Amino acid sequence: MKRSAILAAILLLSAGCMRNSSQTWEDVKTAGRYMQRGVDTLWGKDYESRMLTSDEEFIGPYDEDFIPLRDSDIRNSFADTALPQPKGIPGANGIPALDQFYAPPNALKSIFSTVHFETDEHILREKADLASISQIAAYLKKNPKVYLFISGHTDERASASYNMALGMRRANYVRSLLVKNGVDLNRIYTVSRGKEEPVAFGHDHADWSQNRRAEFKIFEK
Repeated sequence: MKRSAILAAILLLSAGCMRNSSQTWEDVKTAGRYMQRGVDTLWGKDYESRMLTSDEEFIGPYDEDFIPLRDSDIRNSFADTALPQPKGIPGANGIPALDQFYAPPNALKSIFSTVHFETDEHILREKADLASISQIAAYLKKNPKVYLFISGHTDERASASYNMALGMRRANYVRSLLVKNGVDLNRIYTVSRGKEEPVAFGHDHADWSQNRRAEFKIFEK
């Protein structure tokens, strides 16, 4: 079996009848470099697209507290968030400033209930959370003067920059679901709080699950 593989390789290298030996060797080396990159990628190595002049210039996911995304999450990272931002700027031209938004009153808390996410994910999977999004969408469509402010949150694990990005993906994903349900995208604003505003202060899975969330504030003109 090994002899067959070696013979096949020799034949492939010799098949460059329309090329010179130098070009064939360069192709082999190039293929080898790409194969090595593929192996390195499987083991978590990454490549910068420019030359670095010092270690200080390097920024990459090598912190001990980095939590890699699942393959399914990477594939869907921006699939449902490619929506334009609201036309109006908060605090200008009649649009409420973000600090004017407030927690829904008791009569609306059951509608604007917090939704939760799995570790490293920005996609809602629980039926109860998806039902909450449908309720919020129905309320906003019936009340066109109500604006919504969505904040995305994470648990304490991983770096601050990683969690800020993940929190924004969560907030934008919820926004995309509301828009798909017929809500005017110009009435929905998003922000990421990362891991800076936990509601549970322990350091176990139960506390982390409470902190992986998206919360809602409203403003009615």
